Amino acid sequence: MFKNYLKIAWRNLLRNKSFSLLNIFGLSIGLTVSVLILLWVNYEIGYDQFHEKKDRIYQVYNKYPVDGEIWTWNSTPKVMAPTLKKDYPEIEEVSRYFYNFNFLFSQGDKSIQSTGTIVDPNFLKIFSFPLIEGDITAVLEDVNSLVVTESFAKKMFGDEPAIGQVVEMDDRDSFKISGILKDLPENSDFRFEYLIPWSYSKQRNWDDEYWDNNSVGTFVLLKEGVDYHAFSKKVSTLREKYDRESPDMVTYLYPYTRSHLYSEFENGVETGGLIDIIRLFALIAVIVLVIACINFMNLSTARSEKRAKEVGVRKVVGARKYTLIWQFLGESILISTLAAIVALGTVILVLPWFSELINIELSINWKNPWLYVSILGIVLFTGILAGSYPALYLSSFKPSSVLKGTFQKINTLVTPRKVLVVIQFSVAIILITATIVIRQQIDTVQNRKLGYNKDQLITITIEGEIEESYETIKTELLKSGSATSISRMGSRVTESWSNSWGIEWPGKNPENKTLVHRMSTDADVVKTLGLNLIQGRDFDLQRYPTDSTGVILNEAAVSLMGFDDPLGKIIKDNNTDWRVIGVVEDFVFNSPFQKIEPMIIQGAQWWLNTIHIKLNSDQNVADNLAIIETIFKNQNPTYPFNYEFVDQVYARNFVSEQRFEKLASLFTLLTILISCLGLFGLASYMAQNRIKEIGVRKVLGASVSGITALLSKDFLKLVGISLLIAIPISWYAMNQWLQDFAYRIDLSWWVFALAGLLALVIAFLTVSYQAVKAAKRNPVKSLRTE
Repeated sequence: MFKNYLKIAWRNLLRNKSFSLLNIFGLSIGLTVSVLILLWVNYEIGYDQFHEKKDRIYQVYNKYPVDGEIWTWNSTPKVMAPTLKKDYPEIEEVSRYFYNFNFLFSQGDKSIQSTGTIVDPNFLKIFSFPLIEGDITAVLEDVNSLVVTESFAKKMFGDEPAIGQVVEMDDRDSFKISGILKDLPENSDFRFEYLIPWSYSKQRNWDDEYWDNNSVGTFVLLKEGVDYHAFSKKVSTLREKYDRESPDMVTYLYPYTRSHLYSEFENGVETGGLIDIIRLFALIAVIVLVIACINFMNLSTARSEKRAKEVGVRKVVGARKYTLIWQFLGESILISTLAAIVALGTVILVLPWFSELINIELSINWKNPWLYVSILGIVLFTGILAGSYPALYLSSFKPSSVLKGTFQKINTLVTPRKVLVVIQFSVAIILITATIVIRQQIDTVQNRKLGYNKDQLITITIEGEIEESYETIKTELLKSGSATSISRMGSRVTESWSNSWGIEWPGKNPENKTLVHRMSTDADVVKTLGLNLIQGRDFDLQRYPTDSTGVILNEAAVSLMGFDDPLGKIIKDNNTDWRVIGVVEDFVFNSPFQKIEPMIIQGAQWWLNTIHIKLNSDQNVADNLAIIETIFKNQNPTYPFNYEFVDQVYARNFVSEQRFEKLASLFTLLTILISCLGLFGLASYMAQNRIKEIGVRKVLGASVSGITALLSKDFLKLVGISLLIAIPISWYAMNQWLQDFAYRIDLSWWVFALAGLLALVIAFLTVSYQAVKAAKRNPVKSLRTE
């Protein structure tokens, strides 16, 4: 019987080639989208799931009330880790993670600059980063030991053995390689090529016991059987005992394996993060697949007249309903199998492009048996979903009505087929609206007034001998004409690397805990960055040596402090008095999607990490950079000359949203394509069913345009209904999405009007092709049998 069903299904496919190709093509698009998204989803949910002790690994977080809200963050004091280990026997291991450094390592004439971090010796006992060579219990015990990855060893030593080799770091300290790690998996939030023992930070006086210096990550491995909820409550009062500055700050543990997907907190409560995007695109994958299945249903039921007599005859000769259902399901499963083969080939072809689009190196693990189980499951799910309604619909025909030709209901107001078309285009309109809104939001923020001039402004990290040679470098740059202004700063203008709620000013309410951001500079920050000076002046240490304790406020800081005349006012930070010498217009220094927060620029002569250089716009950019590189290489020959344009750094703020917009645009186009395929097929069958009616109308004088309008209006009505359904849904969805941005657009009526117009035009063009084709047929051919 199965063989018979398969033969019938195959013959039907060959007999109706156009119908079969439409179904296979539509289903293959849906399956391709679903597989690509599922590959990405699987990659993201697999982040850091390879650690053997993952169920017992936690990161230390803080909660603190600020201006009526509870702030949450995961930076901790350096003293937190040893204190936890000392006070709580429930902890098996603890390690600090000093975020990322970019040291220069050299041996002889060979040198490489690489990213790594400083950790406690127990770090490798907590996390499962496999050691290829070395003893896990001893590799980080010696102050000058160094653990490197395979990639680091390969870049530094080639094919030579790395273990035992001695390298020099920053022309300062020597390290002996004590262990080699397997390269880190791509789907890990850790990014390092070497590990340095924590004892080195003590040697460099980077360690401290200040409870108000939240500057490292702290990771905890609990002993087996410890209830982390109970333990987290137990450590919540740790600050009361040790932190005199912030005794009401709450310490708690958070499962490390959740941190990648759940990184957003609101008022101290986990609210989501990347998991929201994953759920959204997983839903889109299902929706696109369902829309492809809807096409199959519509096209299959549209051909009901051609299959009706077959069903009637089979029932007359004794076929049971369930055997007919299995036959039609078999046909749909065969089509979904062919579509899956096409989709798999398409996925293999487009996967490199898709990986580049989302900036993630996705791959298919052909050795994983679950891959084939998943493919089989998707094929069966798609086949049954797509074929269920046609199978039930076609198998329900009554032989007597079928053979009399009276089984169809004419001009029924609501049919399943119409409902399915409405669903398809409702989804398409929602996605069109989303794409327009996302693009509009990105464009608006990109064109936001920055408050500084990012054109021809470069930033360079201070490293090696740059600090000692800075004055010489500055003099030569200005003398060469390649730069018009130079300023050292504590961070790049596009970022805030320091903040505090401990800033004091005259008249401050003791209950006010608003976070104030800090930058530091030596001179000419207003001139170099092109800040808009409202009051006062720029830093000038040569003319005003006291500017080392001067400060420039932004407008948000002036508003917070309530100064009517800020110049000359004294604010206090870290027990130092800072005198206000100027006020600048608010400028964007963090996410451009958020409101500008209070900022103070301190005239400090320490804690300066970057150099900002304004290039001479009267000269060629390439020539300027060549001159600058020569000057830096002369003064800092060991290090490579690395620089970044500030406008490129700023552009990285939009990478995530632009990727989101590209994916939304892609899925919108594919959804429209699938919907149009179904509409094209339906219009073709409708035109075929009404061919004699069209012939009669033409004989009676109907025009081509009139017949085209007659055949198109029913479909356009369905798109109009879709528009009425989609507008409120898309308005609510996009309004919710925009709430995540403090700086955002207002939803305009024209967005929904444009989306609806596009859907109507696309539907009309799709349907009118078949309508015009039918209207132009010679009526003699369609009426000659009458």
